[in-house]
This record gives sequence, structure tokens and C-alpha cells, in this order.
Amino acid sequence: MTKRRKSIALILGTASGLAGAAYYWLIRRPLPRAHGKLQLAGLEDQVRIIRDRWGVPHIYANNTRDLMFAQGFVHAQDRLWQMDLQRRLASGRLSEVLGKPALDLDRWMRILGLQRVAEQEIGLITSTVRADLDAYAAGINARINQGRLPLEFTLLRYKPEAWTIADSLAWVKMMAWGLSVRWETKLLRAQLIARLGPDKAAELEPSLCNDRPLILSDDVDYAALGQSALKRWQAARPLAGPAMEEGIGSNNWVLDGSRTASGLPLLANDMHLPMNIPAIWYENHLVANDWNVTGITFPGIPGVVSGHNGHVAWGFTNGFADVQDLYIERLRHTDDGQVQYEYKGQWVDAQIVQEEIRVKGGDTVVEKVIITHHGPIINDFAPECGEQPIALRWTALEPGTMIYALYGMNRARNCLEFRESLRNWMCPIQNTVYADAGGNIGYSFPGKVPIRAGGNNQIPVPGWNGEHEWEGYIPFEELPHLYNPPQGYIATANNRVADERYPYFISNDYCRGDRAQRITELIEARDKIDIAYIRRMHMDQILPTAKVIARYIGQLETPHPELADVIKMMRDWDGELAANSSAAAVYEVFVRRMIYQTLSDKLGELTSRYAGKGPTPMLNEVSMYGDHALAWLQTTLAQPHSHWFDLGHGETRDDVMLAALRQTVDFLTAKLGPNVHAWAWGKLHTLTYTHTLGSVKPLDLLFNRGPYPVGGDHNTIWATGAYYHDLSSTRVIGPPFRFIADLGDVRNCLGLLAPGQSGQPGNPHYDDQLKAWFVGDYHPMLYARKDVERGAKAVLKLVPHSTPQ
Repeated sequence: MTKRRKSIALILGTASGLAGAAYYWLIRRPLPRAHGKLQLAGLEDQVRIIRDRWGVPHIYANNTRDLMFAQGFVHAQDRLWQMDLQRRLASGRLSEVLGKPALDLDRWMRILGLQRVAEQEIGLITSTVRADLDAYAAGINARINQGRLPLEFTLLRYKPEAWTIADSLAWVKMMAWGLSVRWETKLLRAQLIARLGPDKAAELEPSLCNDRPLILSDDVDYAALGQSALKRWQAARPLAGPAMEEGIGSNNWVLDGSRTASGLPLLANDMHLPMNIPAIWYENHLVANDWNVTGITFPGIPGVVSGHNGHVAWGFTNGFADVQDLYIERLRHTDDGQVQYEYKGQWVDAQIVQEEIRVKGGDTVVEKVIITHHGPIINDFAPECGEQPIALRWTALEPGTMIYALYGMNRARNCLEFRESLRNWMCPIQNTVYADAGGNIGYSFPGKVPIRAGGNNQIPVPGWNGEHEWEGYIPFEELPHLYNPPQGYIATANNRVADERYPYFISNDYCRGDRAQRITELIEARDKIDIAYIRRMHMDQILPTAKVIARYIGQLETPHPELADVIKMMRDWDGELAANSSAAAVYEVFVRRMIYQTLSDKLGELTSRYAGKGPTPMLNEVSMYGDHALAWLQTTLAQPHSHWFDLGHGETRDDVMLAALRQTVDFLTAKLGPNVHAWAWGKLHTLTYTHTLGSVKPLDLLFNRGPYPVGGDHNTIWATGAYYHDLSSTRVIGPPFRFIADLGDVRNCLGLLAPGQSGQPGNPHYDDQLKAWFVGDYHPMLYARKDVERGAKAVLKLVPHSTPQ
């Protein structure tokens, strides 16, 4: 070998060795220890952690405190950076590690005050529960104290602080924020009324056509309401990632023994949240004393959120109850610097909180938060600008003890005990289905739903006159509830909970009824249902509304052959939104074009908001109005000569439909080529599992997975939410976890968590369930001790620090 070649070989060998060392140090070294024995201070007794082939930790402890400690430890082993990011988001402390780009988001979160409320809640918790929460935090801190932190901490050059109880409680409220989206619909509703008048605005929301207490106050400029604040919120695009978009959707259903092949209940659940990496959920099995519960958990919160305990299985969908109101306040500043607000003819001192926000690489910013008895002023960054201050009242901003509900659910022994545990549930309001091994099934709608004076507050209301206050909450016993209904099943999919006979107001904002309709159709189509059938139900992509709209397209007449081919295809289509479907691509593009074509000249800049664009990037990327828009479109298509179709020259429905179809064909031809039969929905609709740091190149190559073509949309049982206002986004809201429980034999319970258990890209469980998610390849949720031992892939024993080795 020549001297030159030897030098090149030496350089390459050195580079390779350095790369290997860097890979080990940054990616492999922080991976959790899963084998052997660890001494940890804070334990009272030994704990055994058995991980199965999917990376699920089965924790066996001798007391509840050690169980909570060990759960905190394994959460932090696999998801420490995710947990730290989440608590920083909830507490408004992202700027400390992400710098100025996160400042506007931090200001918003400090105004909202989730951390302030969480700290108040600590004083409401009993000493026993507080000890368990302390143990959970101690387990997280034991992992932090080990060092060898995940890669993200190295890249951002910081170390996590000790975990606290308030960090866990604040994250409960952060999740509630993403599922309580009434405030932004009320802002937009007010602007639509100001632009169109109450009657026409109500037509845009078919559910409101028979309920019109939407009379504007003469004292409020609704057209300008919130515009400056919305612009500020639009600027808040830090590296926080898409994890906090609200979950528009979820499915659950439960069948009693009369409907199942086994003669005992079956339960299915898939909760729709952003499909990120790592997943928002974490699968876990907890065993100690009277705890033996398995299912999915939130990293950062102890206990199991949805799953089974051998006696009862349960699952959730968002109930979309109206638990937020916006109050327009009158403020004044006194000579001594106090801020006051008017209420019933008196001027009352507002609470002032000075929030200090430290900014990495910048100066500390002080956010002055003004709080009335309704809640924080959410748009009052600069009160001297003369904006109409808006206060947010929200049930989750009232301190409570919701953690008790989780404890009771995890240890309930039958449906009646389970329902009783929900008495402590506060927010978010959920459609909860459950079943027990005795053959019973039930449904509850738990939480604090306000009873309002003076109407339902469907728009921002004056806060100074006292006419729109809350008079209490719907009593728990009077909330919607079912127990062993005669039809033998209960199904929910974010659809309307009760009809006009229900004596209390719950909400006017729900998801479309397509998923609920399709679930019911499939249940009614089979005499006896088994697990295999439920698996097929989870994968179903038939959309009832798509079949209706396709029929309208199929009735069109045109001399243009390229449109005629598409019309014929839609006439014969079965409404399945398969990834390889040409008709599905036409439908998805057409409904968007039709909404914009019909409404742009009437709504102007509000069109994209009405079509589903949310007001706050990262926090509320999409809104409920996308569902209203689709409902409006289907309703209006049945009226060929509706005034909505008149674009200024006497156009009818078919005129506008042909124009929208022309735009659809032109778009698909430009995007996918001239061959109609080569078009495919999955070429437009893709899923990328996005990591927070994956927005920075070249880190996307390390952290992200995708894009992958997907079928369905947020109205199909196979839910993959696509934005109505933007088809180019690869962000998808869908079910990271699918769950099927067999109350006849819990050894048959199945789960599927995508993309995997771990939050660290060097771990094989980072993405090992990704492919399984696309084909419905569930894994058994091991529960019996002998099954867990037999399926063990790693065993770790935790021992108190003083225990001899």
C-alpha cells in the first residue's frame, strides 16, 4: 500500500471511529437500562420490572408508593425529554431552552396560567395521594440523577430540573386545553354574525338553525373582536412541535354479551390525537396491592388512563361539552397602578400577576397578567391600545382534585364502582364507555358542565352586567348516563350526546356523525361480533357523507369529456377513502374547492377559518368549524337554488359544482398527471411521524419517520384527520393507540401503539410498531403473571439504596 493510501485509510478509519464513538455517546449510551439490578434511593422495597417484546414495562411492587416511584422511573427512562418539553409548554418555560422563537407561546401559556392552578391544587390533595404523587416525581428524579441524558438535552445544551407534583397536574390541564375548544369557535361565530347577520350565520352551522339566542350587544364591536390578538397568536411558531393540536375525534364502543360471540362484553377504543414521534401515549402495566391495571398512560402522569384492571375495561372519546366562555370586560387603570374591571356598576380590583419569562440568549421578559373573577384577560398584551379585553372562563382553571378519578377508575371492581369514581372527573368532558366481567356495560359523560344564566353564551358576552354568569354545574346524577341499554351496545364518536329533550345545554359544537353512523351500521350488520370483526371495524374507511356528495357529483352533466369521466367515476363510487382510490382524491379536493368557491366572496378573510383553520399555531391548528363547514355543504347541496350558490350572476348549485369540479380536475392533473385512474388519495394525504426537533434539518433524518401514504380522513373510523384548509400538511390526527378488551378473557385483550414505546431514536422500540399500525397488526396486552414471565425480554430489579448487593 502506498503512503498516500495508508494516510487515506488512517483518516477514514479515524473518522469512522469518531463517528462510531459519537453515535454510541449521543444515541446508544442514554438508552435505559432494562436488565440486571439497580440501587435507587427513595424505594421502600424491591420492585421488579419486566419488559416484553414490545417494550411494555410490567411493574411489580409490594406497595403503592414503590409502584408510583417505579412508574415515574420507567416513564423517564423512555420519555424524559418529551416529559420535560411538555411541562415547559404547560408552564410557559420553553423560551429558557428554545430561545426567542418560543416567547409568544410562553406569554400565552403564562396568561392562561395552567401552572398557577396546578400549584393551587396541591393543597387540595389528601396526604395519602400526595405521598403517591411525591413518589412518582421521585422516580422521575431518580432517572434524572443517573445522568446519561437523551440526545435532545445534548443538542439543546441544558439539563432538566427536578420534577414536581405541579408538573404532573399541569399536564393534565394541558391535555384538557387541547380538548376544550369552545373559546375559538365563539370568537369566529361573533365575527361571522357581524359580517352576515345572525340568520345567515346560523345557516352556516346547521345545528344552530333552531337555536338562535345570538343577539349581539350594542356595546361591542364584534367585527373587530380579537383580531389583533389573533394576529399575535399566529406569530407563535416555536419549536414546540405539533404535539398540542387538539384531537378532533375519537371512537369507542362497547357490546354486551347478547351482541358478542363469547357471551360477555367486548370494548373497543381509539383516541385521536396528533400522530407524532414519540407517541403521546405510553403503554404500562402496574401491579401492587389492589392495583393490577394495564393500558395506556401519559408520560408525566401516574396511573393508567385507558385500559382494564381484570374486572373493568374502559375507553374515552372527547365529549366537546361547552366549558369555556369569553367575557368582554371593561377595564380602567387607577392612579396608583391598580387595574380595575366593571361589574354590576362597581369597579373591582383585578388580580395582577407579574410573570417573569427567561429567554435563552435574550433578556428576561415580564408578562403582566390581569385576572378578573371570570378568568385571565387572554388578549391584553397592551391594554393602552384600546382593544376590547376578553376574559376566559374555563372549568379547568378552577382548582380541583381530578387525580382522584384516575385512582378510582384504576381500582374499580365493576361498572357501578367505576361510574362512582367519575364523580371526581372535571375536565375535559369525555364520552366514557365501560364494561365489567359480570357482563354489564355503561356510559357516562363526566365532568363540570356549566349552567348559565341569560342564555348559552355562544358568542363573547358582556362581563360587566352580571347577566351571563355561571349558576353552578349540571349535577353528576343528571349528566347523560346509560347502564345496560336494551340495544346491547353503546357507541360514541364525538357526535351529539343528547337531543332537545335533555333539560340542560351541553354544546352546539360536535364532530360530524359519520363515524358514529358507520360504527352503528357495522354493529347492526353482524349478529354476533368477535375480536376479529372489531379489528376490521378499526380499519374501516367508508365515509357516509362522501357517498352522499358523490351522488350529487354523479348527477352533473357536462360536454367536457375530462369532467364526464370523473362524474361517472363518482357516480359508481362506494365512498371508501382508500389510499389508492382515485375517487377519494376527487372527493377530498372537491369538498374543499366547493366550500371556498361558494363562500369566499361572502366570508372574505374568514373563509379559511370557517373551513377549519385554527386560530393558534401549535396550540389550536384546526378548529371545529371544519365540521360545521362539511355539515353546511351537505345540507346546502340538497337545495339546488339556495342563495348561497348565487355568486353574483344567478348561479345555481350545479353551476358552482361544475366550477369546483373543474378546479378539482385541474389541480389533480397538475399534481398527479392527466391519467384519472392514476390519481390516488394517498399521494396527497400522507403521514409523517414528526419529532419536535425534526423540523430542523438534518435532524429530520434522525428523528422523523415518513412520509407514508394513508387513506381515510377524520370522519372515517380509520381516522387520519386531514386539514380542510390545507391539503399539503403531513400532520395527521389519528389513533396512536388502538385497544380491544375482551371481558370474557382478558388474556385476549389487544393493543397497538404507533410508532412505538420509546422516545429515543437509538432504541428499537422507537418505531417498531409503525408498520403494524398500517395493517392492524395488534399485539397481545400481556396481563397474567405467567404470560408476562413467559414473554419477558428484559428484567430489571430495583432495590432500595441500602439493600446489600
